[in-house]
Amino acid sequence: MSEARLTSLTIESPPPPRTIAVRVRESKSNDSGPGLFWLGGFKSDMKGTKAAALDAWAKRQGRACVRFDYSGHGESGGDFADGSIGRWLEESVAVYRQFTQGPQVVIGSSMGGWLALLMARELRKTEGAAKEAAKIAGMVLIAPAVDFTEELMWKAFSPAVKREIEDKGSWMRPSQYSEEAYPITKKLIEDGRNHLLMGGLIETGCPVHILQGVLDPDVPCKHVQALMSHFASDDVVLTLIKDGDHRLSRPEDIALLLRAVAAF
Repeated sequence: MSEARLTSLTIESPPPPRTIAVRVRESKSNDSGPGLFWLGGFKSDMKGTKAAALDAWAKRQGRACVRFDYSGHGESGGDFADGSIGRWLEESVAVYRQFTQGPQVVIGSSMGGWLALLMARELRKTEGAAKEAAKIAGMVLIAPAVDFTEELMWKAFSPAVKREIEDKGSWMRPSQYSEEAYPITKKLIEDGRNHLLMGGLIETGCPVHILQGVLDPDVPCKHVQALMSHFASDDVVLTLIKDGDHRLSRPEDIALLLRAVAAF
């Protein structure tokens, strides 16, 4: 198969319904190795540099690879302002269950790192948890923005910004990655509090490799180092990239990412 197949999955609950765009690359054989499952970041899409590099690597290796866009992102339907951690988690679990077969390496970037950990917990606690959790052969988390709505947004906002979110329901946040500001909604902040992980122990049931740029302005090193202390019994490795930023999309960063994935 030369190109990944573009398909979709419609999710109706909770409303409003949204159509999730998914790109699926099938493995060439059953023994080609674990598939790759990509979870992108906040306001990013599945055509980004890291996601495209992973898909190209999977093609060369004959491995399966699944990428998708959360609702309100990229090629998927829905309004970004309707989004929340819970909604995007539900979509992630639905796509994972629908489009993966056999062991998977889950790769989560920024917000996708938070969703990867939440998805592993969801799979472990639902019906058939042991079987489904065993499908995750390993995780590679890139600048994981765990609990970012509370720790990296709300706690850092000025009193004026907090009042605007409380009174008006949203605040338009300027972006250093785009000319257009985007809404930070009251729903995003409040729903995020239902999914916080750094108040207790985290258990994925698989080895985890975290890649973190020391110069990351969005997810500081100290945040990821604090995250490390919450893993209960998993084998967790943290690799610090001395001159790395948040995106970690330079050729040398991509090479490091692919080596981390290949190790599983």
